[in-house]
Amino acid sequence: MTLQTQLVLRALLEDPAKERYGLELCELAGLPSGTVYPILARLEQVGWVDSVWEDPTAYENGVRPRRRFYRITQDGAVQARESLASVYQARRQPLPGWAVARADAEGGTS
Repeated sequence: MTLQTQLVLRALLEDPAKERYGLELCELAGLPSGTVYPILARLEQVGWVDSVWEDPTAYENGVRPRRRFYRITQDGAVQARESLASVYQARRQPLPGWAVARADAEGGTS
């Protein structure tokens, strides 16, 4: 799982019941729209995210385009949490013996 996907999932998991529009997710994740929208499309394809278009009567016509709202599904939230926890655990695993020996030889780990 890429770091960018992790950031988008974390943004969606901040409030799983809340629908968020794409640019709002870009701001929360700290990523450009060209990165976020393809991630959202992939997450929607695998069923982790649902999306709906804003009701045309809910915005002032001509002021801005209609928004598409995204929300993490219940199943998607469970799977996302498990995946994020797995990634976190993988990063916390001790270095293999050969890596520790190499780090020591190079002056220690940072």
